[in-house]
Amino acid sequence: MTSPRENAHEGHDPAVSFESGGVDELGVIAWPILLRRRLARKVGIDRRWAVLWVVLGGLFTTGFTITLLVVSLARIATELHTSTTVLTWAITGPMLAFGVVGPAFGKAGDLWGHKRIFVGGLLFATVFAFASALAWNAATLILFRTLSATAGSACSPSAMAYINRMFEPADRMKPLGYWSFVTAGSPVIGVVIGGPLVEAVGWRAIFMVQAPMCLVGLVLAWWLLPNTERLKGVRFDVWGSVTLGLGASLLLAAISQGRSWGWASAATIGCLLLSVLSLVAFVLVEQRAVAPLVVLKWFGTRNFAWPVTSQMFANFAYMGGFFLIPQVLGVRGLGLGEATTGYLVIARPLAFSLTAPLAAFVTIRVGERTAGVVGGIGVMVSMIMWSTVGHGTGYVYIVAATAMSGVGLGIASPALTSLMVNAVADHDIGVAGAMQQLTTQLGAVLGAAVLATVSVTASTTDLRSFHTAFLVGAAAAVVAAVAAGFVHSTPRESVQQ
Repeated sequence: MTSPRENAHEGHDPAVSFESGGVDELGVIAWPILLRRRLARKVGIDRRWAVLWVVLGGLFTTGFTITLLVVSLARIATELHTSTTVLTWAITGPMLAFGVVGPAFGKAGDLWGHKRIFVGGLLFATVFAFASALAWNAATLILFRTLSATAGSACSPSAMAYINRMFEPADRMKPLGYWSFVTAGSPVIGVVIGGPLVEAVGWRAIFMVQAPMCLVGLVLAWWLLPNTERLKGVRFDVWGSVTLGLGASLLLAAISQGRSWGWASAATIGCLLLSVLSLVAFVLVEQRAVAPLVVLKWFGTRNFAWPVTSQMFANFAYMGGFFLIPQVLGVRGLGLGEATTGYLVIARPLAFSLTAPLAAFVTIRVGERTAGVVGGIGVMVSMIMWSTVGHGTGYVYIVAATAMSGVGLGIASPALTSLMVNAVADHDIGVAGAMQQLTTQLGAVLGAAVLATVSVTASTTDLRSFHTAFLVGAAAAVVAAVAAGFVHSTPRESVQQ
């Protein structure tokens, strides 16, 4: 009789409902299932890793376009007869939707099965990617991009659910390293490929490329992903999602539009007051909700509260810097072309992709606390280096400054994510993963909005407000490092294999 552990390695984790015997419940031979198994045996593929690559592929196709317009924002704004300030919502809107709606999709996966939610998310992401390519003004582009990101946000909690169902706690570090790379790295990779594409064939081509990619991911997911168990009695926190989304949107509107409206204007003050009221209402709703969007009591747990806090501030700096760097390199700063900017920015995802898998092995030896602190310091160093970039700065220094952010987040993110997941009960992992996605996305959106606002007066002849914005990012990274210092590392004997 085989153990659950042995079954998991053969793709038969009892927590995942794999079809058995190649025969469905009606007694009909399920030929696709037999073909999948025969192929897996022939090429020696571990089913767990095949599933991992499929879900990460879907996560990438929906995530890499969220921020790729940042390099070409000024060009697209001119084409659509709007301002860059307004068009920024085509980036922050999808990021906010990705974070706020994600937890609801996590619960939907528990209720109806994560395979169904994952495939459905890719289907609608395909539809709205095509629609984004046909957008005729700023309002339609913002709408279609936000709807596409809303659909794509179904992929992240499902990916986390598959990882945590098929890999035991001692084995999760490596797959979570890849998950962290895709979630944090795909938006930056989008900038890298987006710059040359926009310069060569225009921004609409990007979404015409994304749509068939989503379609391929949909087919692979429908073919390869196993069904997951369905839980009964799952409830949705509708009012929690509404109050949080409204509060965050109003806060972002006040921050991003405050300078043009006037910081003392009725519109700015009204948005801030309504934001506070909405967020207070969110807390009150969560305290009484049967199935809250955010489980407030978890923030009394050291190894949940501090990792989440650290990741939120690290992403504040990381994504805030991500928004600023193309502007510093582009027409508002050093005057480099979009393609050159994209090639320089690639240092960040490349550094992340090399660091995250290696950091997972090192973390097992040094502990999550050390990894989190060192990672936060790495992001801080990157922000400080960028605060000194000017017209005479060489490409080598720019690449090094950019890469440091990727190194820092690559070290910290897998370690802190693993620690946070292991701090909750197995049946709460899906909700915890969605909460982690929510807080990191909120940190990223706020970082982008705050640092963009601080740097709004920067120009090619005066980069000082850019430098000030990067120092604000450095301060956030310091908070991330300090927060990581309060976690308790997993005892070494429990993670050694």
